[in-house]
Amino acid sequence: MSLKEKQKIVDDWMSQFTEGYWSPHEIICRLSEETGELAREINHRFGPKRKKDTEDVVEVGDEISDIIFTLICLANSLDIDMEKYFEKMMEKYQVRDKNRWKRK
Repeated sequence: MSLKEKQKIVDDWMSQFTEGYWSPHEIICRLSEETGELAREINHRFGPKRKKDTEDVVEVGDEISDIIFTLICLANSLDIDMEKYFEKMMEKYQVRDKNRWKRK
């Protein structure tokens, strides 16, 4: 599924509510919250801070998906075509950084 299709799915879902998209400020705050949740889980799994026995198991994929959803909401609220900008970003890395790392 393309980014454009994902943006459409999110837009269709958000459009059913009278509130619509949150403001960019609110979305960024939400993104910070979601990123913190991912960081916490990564820290539990790979860092020095172990999870308490009372804490629920959290899937890293769920946290990453929350971040993607939030970023799509931001892009949609600002009428940004994520597919266009993703392709632009990948081209930048493929040209600028093509010799940056050792290839397999």
